[in-house]
This record gives sequence, structure tokens and C-alpha cells, in this order.
Amino acid sequence: MIVAFVEHDGGRTDRSSLEALTLARRLAERSGEPLEALLVGDGAEAAGRQLGDHGVSTAHLVGDPRLADYSPAAWGRVLAQLVASRGADLVLAAGTDRGHEVVAHAAAFSGHAMAANCVEVEPGEPFRLTRQRWAGSLLEDATLDGPVRFLTIAEHVVEPEQAAGAVAVRLETIEPEVVEADLRSRVVARVEPEAGTISLADARVVVGGGRGVGSSEGFAELEELAGLLGAAIGVSRVVTSAGWRPHSMQVGQTGTRIAPDLYIACGISGAIQHIVGCKAAKAILVVNTDREAPIMSRASYAVIGDLHTVVPAISAEIRRVTGR
Repeated sequence: MIVAFVEHDGGRTDRSSLEALTLARRLAERSGEPLEALLVGDGAEAAGRQLGDHGVSTAHLVGDPRLADYSPAAWGRVLAQLVASRGADLVLAAGTDRGHEVVAHAAAFSGHAMAANCVEVEPGEPFRLTRQRWAGSLLEDATLDGPVRFLTIAEHVVEPEQAAGAVAVRLETIEPEVVEADLRSRVVARVEPEAGTISLADARVVVGGGRGVGSSEGFAELEELAGLLGAAIGVSRVVTSAGWRPHSMQVGQTGTRIAPDLYIACGISGAIQHIVGCKAAKAILVVNTDREAPIMSRASYAVIGDLHTVVPAISAEIRRVTGR
């Protein structure tokens, strides 16, 4: 049996989890095993009802109110108990911060090994894996053995797809045994995004700004372009370090990994840590005065020029064409 840990936001399944579910379903179809899922937190029932479209036969929901908000060790304990009770031999999750953390706890509680950031999985004895190392700059061929395999799937390496035929998903509420020691880490407050804010992780277009923007005020031109394109704003690490924009906008190894149809990178040199975060973009348009900037090697298109001249010109042309 295959069990997938599925992340959701108030009942809306995360794209990264749908990617992991797509791979999990393919493996389940090859092996003839059922695919089941674990969902924890507020909105789990609503998210679970949608999973029949992705080949999940049973969605296990956690009824313990202490686990309504994220608690990594406790959620990992729940996953480990479900895996043991269901006799699962493969456990999958998205390679997000939360996915890594929960699966790592579950593997430790279960006494089995875990492989993170897999991009290819070939079942067998042992499993043969290809996984990302060193922030995605290196691919490693590895094997994983044992009665239960715990894996996380690197983000944006699998295109999420619905099953050819939806199944009737069964919802089951479970009551796990969680000890107080597992609840040491828990959410105590939330900072919600402003209404109407486009999620950086899900945006189809992202306008990014780096050191070349020059100041916090310099982002006004990028924000105008983003508004015209229905895009999210992303930034490089130097921008957050300077305090021009919050960390929640950072694209990169220690920020958000994006996979938009178009990434417009303005005044960004393209250090490897940033490239890790944007390399899944289908197309990258670079606006930079430095034609030798590292990010140029990743560019689908490039404009060599001052972003404070180029970006307003792009916005003006969009307004002229659209009449906005």
C-alpha cells in the first residue's frame, strides 16, 4: 500500500502535493496497490473529498483538535501510526519544508530510512532513485532499501495530472495517540496576506526584482507591471536582507521555489541559490545592464538595459495595446 501525506490550505490542496500524488498514483498503478492519503488540520475534510480525482481511494482525516494547526513532531507521529496500522510499504510527500519535516519525523519514529527531493523513482529491491542534492545543482543516483520506504518528491519535477477515471474516495477519521512531548512545537500566531494577494508559489507570472532595483521605492515600477499582468512579485535574497521586501517574497533555495509560465527577472544577477528557486519557470525574461550576469545563461529572452527604463516602457506598451 502507498500512503501520501497531503498538504492543504483551508481545504485547498497544495499544488506540490498534487505533483507528489501524480507520481504516487503512477507507482500505485504499476504495482496494483491502493493509494491512500493523510490530511491533517482545518479544512482536511474538504480537501480530502477532492482526492478521488487523483486516484486516492481512502483519505484519512485527523479528529484530534490539538493537531488542527501545524505541529511537526505530532503530525509525523500520526503519519507513522497510520503507516503501521495500514501496512504501507511506501510513503510519499511533496518536497516542501513541511513535507520534509513531517516525513522525516515519521521515518524516525518508524525506524526506517528516508530519501528527500527525489526526481525519479524506480520500484524494486531495492528502490532506485534519482534525487536532487546541493540545492538542485547535483543529481544523485541512489538506492533505498527496507520494508517501508519514506520519500519526498522534489517540487516542480512532475506536472500534476488528474486520474483518467475518478474514484469514489472514502473519508475516515482517525484518532491517533499523540503524547504531549510531540506538541512542543506548534503555531501560536498567523500573519495572513492582504486580500487579493497572488500566491508566489502558484502564480503563472512572476515579476522579480534584485539589487538592481536600487531601493524599496524602486519596486513601484515592478508592482505596476505585475498589476497589469496579474503577476506576483518575487525578490532575491539581497532584497530581503536589505529590508526592502519581506522574506515571504523571496525566490530561491531558502525562499519559495516557483514554476510560473513566465518569470521576469529585473536587476537580478542570478546566484545559484536564486536559480534553484526559479529554474522550473517555463520561460525567463531577464532585464539587466550586465550581459555577463549568471542569470543570462538561464534566460529565454533578455533585454540589456536599465530596468527603470525598460520596465516602464513594457508597462506603457501593455497599456497602449489593452487600453488600460
